[in-house]
Amino acid sequence: MQGSGTRLADTKAAELQSQNWKGTATDGSDTKLYIGGQFVSSKTTKWIDVHDPSTQSILTRVPEPTRDEMESIAAKSHAAWLSWREVSVLKRQKIMLNPPQKPKLNNKPKKNKNSLEQGKTLADAKGDVLRGQQVVESMCAIPKLLLGDKIEVSKDMDTYVRREPLGVGAAVCPFNFPAMIPLWNMVSIAAGNTLIIKPSERDPGATMIIAELCERAGLPPGVLSVMHGSKDSVNFLCDHPLVKAISFVGGDAAGKHIYTRAGGNGKRVHANMGAKNHAILMPDANKNHALNAIVGAAFGAAGQRCMALSVLIAVGTDNWLPDLIQRAKNLKIGNGFEEGVDLGPIISPQAKTRIEALIAQGGKILLDGRNPKAPEGYPDGNWVGPTIIEVEPGQKPYDLEIFGPVLCIIKRESLDDAIQLINSNRYGNGTAIFTESGSTARKFEKEVEAGQIGINVPIPVPLPMFSWSGNKASVLGGHSLYGDLGLDFWLQNKTITSLWRADDAIQLKADVSMPTQR
Repeated sequence: MQGSGTRLADTKAAELQSQNWKGTATDGSDTKLYIGGQFVSSKTTKWIDVHDPSTQSILTRVPEPTRDEMESIAAKSHAAWLSWREVSVLKRQKIMLNPPQKPKLNNKPKKNKNSLEQGKTLADAKGDVLRGQQVVESMCAIPKLLLGDKIEVSKDMDTYVRREPLGVGAAVCPFNFPAMIPLWNMVSIAAGNTLIIKPSERDPGATMIIAELCERAGLPPGVLSVMHGSKDSVNFLCDHPLVKAISFVGGDAAGKHIYTRAGGNGKRVHANMGAKNHAILMPDANKNHALNAIVGAAFGAAGQRCMALSVLIAVGTDNWLPDLIQRAKNLKIGNGFEEGVDLGPIISPQAKTRIEALIAQGGKILLDGRNPKAPEGYPDGNWVGPTIIEVEPGQKPYDLEIFGPVLCIIKRESLDDAIQLINSNRYGNGTAIFTESGSTARKFEKEVEAGQIGINVPIPVPLPMFSWSGNKASVLGGHSLYGDLGLDFWLQNKTITSLWRADDAIQLKADVSMPTQR
């Protein structure tokens, strides 16, 4: 039920979101499919309610599309690709340039939508949009990025590489970054593919706004499609022969399922999955910077980030923990539209229950965020406050990805012990160290086994000129979400060897000797 207090901020935002957008609404009406450049009302009889996580009020309904609707999306995506692949790289570049030129149009609606459906604070929602837009902007260099290799391998014989699109691609997106991950997958379109986005059924609105903005930017019908739903939609994308590649971001179970099922059908798959990101706190660190950074990285977005800092290894810094706890206590939970709020709600009641159950399953609780006092006016929100637990490997709060505002503390005697602990963890998305010693930092970055490493940077997600480089059990498929490896994921190479003998322009006598290449 809806909270009984005043909800002026998000009510106004809901009214704003229901105006002028063709595919999405927040007044309880239905979210549409996006097929062949048209926003289409589904004929399904199966719907999924989208709730405001701070009140439980229903914002919209998402369709579980019918088989005919899914087939139509695949067919129209393929038909669009047959012409889109022939569009010049300069024209594709021009379309990619269009959305960034309208920041006010782009960012505010997506930011507000994120806060309504996902629960993010406005500041965090803004970051979600901007980090996604940075990847779109990087694709404006697509003519340069697609330059191939060519060399004269023998007299008058050339070998060169054509980098060509795969066909119809699909992106299965998570709830925690409802704008950023769909925008990252625009790399597929820049590369000359068509793209079917399957947004999270928990917060589809940002994807629908992105689809409409792409239409306004001049993207031809069918190049981008939106297929809603849950397991049946994902399995359709894994099985359908017209879908050539799938990019996934989400949990381990779904990622392994997609990698196995789609890969078994001959598709290219990149799956970015779970994480347990560690940071080492050394005694020579800048204390104020380190504590602020750790608290922000652990509890920002209510811990619902695959790059959230979830484990702090204290090396000779046990006496800093009271200050760390106090800074976490000072964080404010509440509706994302409210001023001064640091943590919004957890995405769902089920996720809240799971987080609270894991908190209770081992370790010494230093700060307990379970069942916090609800913010005024929002008694029914999915609230979990900042939580800090001292643990050891073998206890569930450490062993499992909690995906909530929970920071595990582990004490170790030395840098070597701390690195060994990180390297023994199965995940490898990211890690960090806080130190003022260049030698310590160098040893750490050379020896630690994680894909993205921060030196006094708690969430070391690289900018688009670099590739996302998570590793170990955090990734299946060996590619990336953006950067050079991300672009390579959406391309296939053709290596051509051609012979155009200059002598043949004037040579009148045939050469009957054994052909050789020199």
